[in-house]
Amino acid sequence: MHGLVAIPRQGRLERRVHGLLESAGVRVNGDRPFDIQVHDQRFYRRVLAQGSLGLGESWMDGWWTTGSLDGVLYRLLVARLDKRVLGIGAILDAVAARLLNLQSPDRAGAVAERHYDLGNDLYGAMLGKRLVYSCGYWRHATDLDSAQEAKLDLCCRKLGLARGMRLLDIGCGWGEMLKFAAREYGVKGVGVTISREQAEYARALCRGLDVEIRLCDYRELDVQVDRIVSIGMFEHVGVRNYDSFFEVARRSLDPDGLMLLHTIGAERSTHHTDPWIHRYIFPNSMLPSAVQIATASEDRFVIEDWHNFGTDYDLTLQAWRDNIEASWHRLGERYDERFRRMWRFYLAASMALFRSRRAQLWQLVLSPHGVPGGYVAPR
Repeated sequence: MHGLVAIPRQGRLERRVHGLLESAGVRVNGDRPFDIQVHDQRFYRRVLAQGSLGLGESWMDGWWTTGSLDGVLYRLLVARLDKRVLGIGAILDAVAARLLNLQSPDRAGAVAERHYDLGNDLYGAMLGKRLVYSCGYWRHATDLDSAQEAKLDLCCRKLGLARGMRLLDIGCGWGEMLKFAAREYGVKGVGVTISREQAEYARALCRGLDVEIRLCDYRELDVQVDRIVSIGMFEHVGVRNYDSFFEVARRSLDPDGLMLLHTIGAERSTHHTDPWIHRYIFPNSMLPSAVQIATASEDRFVIEDWHNFGTDYDLTLQAWRDNIEASWHRLGERYDERFRRMWRFYLAASMALFRSRRAQLWQLVLSPHGVPGGYVAPR
């Protein structure tokens, strides 16, 4: 080596990871809540080779810990380390998304089987009084239940719901929106979901109300309604299917009707999701960008209103975390320690994403031809 001492490969990998973390204000084995403690030296190679997938899996395996998981991930996102260390998983997912329709009818059911059908006991413990698995509206709310009720009511008011109207809920989840709209505003409802457990729960929840729950893909819809709402479902549609989604909505909606689209939004256009999220939480999902939504809705709808309250999602996720952490002891053995670490990483990463403003929460109000005289959105 001509008088030079060779640096062991593991040492180089460790120094590189230390440098990346320090650029985000995070120290290894530091004493601040958002520093990390590394318990397995394989952590360094895994993170550099696999990016966010390796970071999440090594957390699940207990290779590193921290006093503030959301605090660590927030700093990594603000420093955009996810763009500097991609890993092979991100590359493969990007290629697959370009070559395949990951949200085709044959693949659409994967997210229901692996996520939404996990168990109503889990979601019942986490989500609060209502099984509403989307961002609450915290403008005047002080707790999760009131924030979710405020969100449901905001949707109804934005749509101008009135007694006797027929409301279609695309991706109705556990039926809470339809129940609220039927009880509080006197509408008739039709909801669609691809989750068998959600459909069964929603039918029971809405029993006695003029609400029909269908277990089917949105592309199978053949209805005519006065209003359409879709809350937290568009993230599973995929850019290859945005045209189909808006075409289905357009043909289902009365010419004088309104549609409300509630979706998480990405800061830039992409075709796939984070590799860890794809593998463990939402398979085949992706966040839409403003450009992608505007392009797909063009010539089908007038965008009447575009409302961003993404910072409310951080508050919602913190409340979900508090609920689930207080409930693990009574949820049963199938939610083992590895599952709990996975779930903690999911919630913390989501908090960090919204807190860093890397993701948004959008509500769009759309009309087929434009509201005569203009549309004024309630807040």
